Amino acid sequence: MSKPRKPKGRPISGWLILDKPVDFGSTEAVGKIKWLFNAQKAGHAGTLDPLASGMLPIALGDATKTVPYVMDGRKIYEFTVTWGEERSTDDLEGEVTQTSANRPGEEAIRALLPAYTGIIQQIPPQFSAIKIAGERAYDLARDGETVEIPSREVEIHRLTLLKAEEDRAFFEVECGKGTYVRSLARDFGRELGCYGHISDLRRSFVAPFAEDMMVPLEELVELEKIEDRDERLAALDVFLVDTGEALSSLPQIRISEDQAHRLRMGNPIILRGRDAPVSEPEAVAFAAGRLVAIGEVGEGEFRPKRVFN
Repeated sequence: MSKPRKPKGRPISGWLILDKPVDFGSTEAVGKIKWLFNAQKAGHAGTLDPLASGMLPIALGDATKTVPYVMDGRKIYEFTVTWGEERSTDDLEGEVTQTSANRPGEEAIRALLPAYTGIIQQIPPQFSAIKIAGERAYDLARDGETVEIPSREVEIHRLTLLKAEEDRAFFEVECGKGTYVRSLARDFGRELGCYGHISDLRRSFVAPFAEDMMVPLEELVELEKIEDRDERLAALDVFLVDTGEALSSLPQIRISEDQAHRLRMGNPIILRGRDAPVSEPEAVAFAAGRLVAIGEVGEGEFRPKRVFN
């Protein structure tokens, strides 16, 4: 029987909050960061289109276990809609499919926004990762097929018009999981009778990570010049955010090192004390400031569901 293959790379864990540049794909960015940090595992929390810039949280090592919690977080985008053209991709990358000489006034744009605030129904773009009969919509679109994509419920917490010019308008939106900003541009243009598409898109926030946590890719690439490997990796590791930061929205439970050992073995622990929670569908356990486990609380116990090394 052959021995299991040893994973390549370092068993480091944490989040790198990347400021992704334009014309750089999310998968490409993850590969670059994984290589730079010589990490065993890496993944991202929410795709950013190649033509979009801004916050792309990348999880390394054990932090990949917390990706779903970041995916569910609120996001903030700043975006520009250029009027007069609808495009196949709903952004600059696609072919022009509709044109109009009409241009909306600022009052008409502002009057539109309440209808796109709150819980709304939205149809994702033809070029999206939505699966239709087992295939990605963007693969079908590239093959020239026009598919019927069902609408789905998304939540827009805040939608602000920042500035309006004759041929374009600038917006900021705070939204929930699964919202397509490209669909907003398409729908704005259709309802205003002028057509529109995204000409600039930047993500400035993904909960719970703050905008000032972002690290430009070029700043990380610059560290490749450090010849000493250990020195180079140490310089990169300074930019990592602790894995537990991704779980700040969940109830936090402080435990002892003995309890941490039990949890890491997959065993429940008894919670004592006046402040111990009685019942929580999800909570996180920390020992000496380090993340130990995600679990549930019930009947005086913390029962681990995911443990961290």
